Amino acid sequence: MDFTIPKRAQEFLPRVEAIVREKLQPIELSVLHGGFNAALPQLRDIRNHVKEMGLWAPHLPAVLGGMGLPLVEHGMMSEALGHSPLGHFVFGCPAPDAGNMEILHKFGTEAQKETWLAPLAAGDLRSCFSMTEPENAGSNPTRMSCTAVLDGDEWVINGHKWFTTAADGAAFAIVMAVTNPKAQRHGQASMLIVPTDSPGYELVRNIPIMGDPGEGWASHGEIWYRDVRVPKENLLGTQGAAFAIAQERLGPGRIHHCMRWLGICERALSMMCARAAERELGSIRGTSRPLANQQIIQSWIAESRASINAARLTVLQAAWKIQNEGFYAAREEISLIKFYVADIMMTVVDRAIQVHGALGITSDTVLAYYYAHERGARIYDGPDEVHKMVVARRMLKEYGVTRS
Repeated sequence: MDFTIPKRAQEFLPRVEAIVREKLQPIELSVLHGGFNAALPQLRDIRNHVKEMGLWAPHLPAVLGGMGLPLVEHGMMSEALGHSPLGHFVFGCPAPDAGNMEILHKFGTEAQKETWLAPLAAGDLRSCFSMTEPENAGSNPTRMSCTAVLDGDEWVINGHKWFTTAADGAAFAIVMAVTNPKAQRHGQASMLIVPTDSPGYELVRNIPIMGDPGEGWASHGEIWYRDVRVPKENLLGTQGAAFAIAQERLGPGRIHHCMRWLGICERALSMMCARAAERELGSIRGTSRPLANQQIIQSWIAESRASINAARLTVLQAAWKIQNEGFYAAREEISLIKFYVADIMMTVVDRAIQVHGALGITSDTVLAYYYAHERGARIYDGPDEVHKMVVARRMLKEYGVTRS
């Protein structure tokens, strides 16, 4: 593996960092407090600036208006964008839109690409992804109650979904539903494109996360699909291929998320150091004592630095393996980075809050937002415990330990 930063990344990363630092960080608290919808005009202006700079949609090929970055370089950019909660949205690669663009580009028909992918890639509309159900354990996505039955030329969808990120204001959903309950468990479900103005589609609420329901893109919706009808042409890919398609977005998506989490780590560590340096503890014999002089604070800073560096190399190694050997070869690394980086992120954010004292738990800094909204990183996309179990079982298999 080559650890040299690619020349192209050396050129675009400083420009990305400058936009995040100069245009996004100064407005992020007003956006988080005032609401996503009220800030949209301002965010669209910055989006236009990003497009003019040639930094739009790093995950998409140039033919769709993107940068066409390979996975390693996109990962590096994702870390830079993670320095602000607004980064990925403003640069045209927010979840779940980024993953939806990728699977539409790879599996969509020409008509689906024209109707849904083109405006989504341009940032003219938003989408959501409906998989998780409140009645079934998210740690086992093959347990699914939502169904889609073919009735003539239409699919009829019935089901209850939640944690459908960005459903509020989305133009369409990609829904995972059981279409063949008699098939083997990974071949039972299909993906369907559902316009959100379809009769029977109901966004029940934005689910409060630690008391904050959010709005627009920054939200997680609970949805009912009651006899929702869509044309049979709205099937994405082939029938029964939902889990195979989902795997295509899982590996790259995990890299994007983990590198974004590392951006959050870097932001929190920087805030921790700045607060420790400026916060005075009083004086002894007339000598000022900054918080940074405390040994425990120095230990937190050093341990955070080491953990972040180690995590970054682990994620980039996984990205390199996906990029060069494919998703299947890197499946152990993909599970490793999910639980490893999520835990480091929460540790670093928690330390930063502690160093800030009472200020850290207020909404006067971005730390409380990170703490509340990123805690789910250890649950979303498979709980950490499941990923640890998967990695350990694969390793122990080489020693003759079989699954009981």
